[in-house]
Amino acid sequence: MNEIQTHSIDCPYCGEIIELEVDCSEFEQSYIKDCSVCCRPININIMIDFEKNVHVLATHEDE
Repeated sequence: MNEIQTHSIDCPYCGEIIELEVDCSEFEQSYIKDCSVCCRPININIMIDFEKNVHVLATHEDE
């Protein structure tokens, strides 16, 4: 499995598709990324399960 994978998410504010690069060597990650379209802050939560499936949750900053 590649350590870096690209995943697409929908911005929870404007709905535009945003590309994320996920470091698959870390099983749990949380960070804030500004939308490249509307510039609003998105909470990004990433979990990688034991089968190496990547789960990305993108929410509003205040959720």
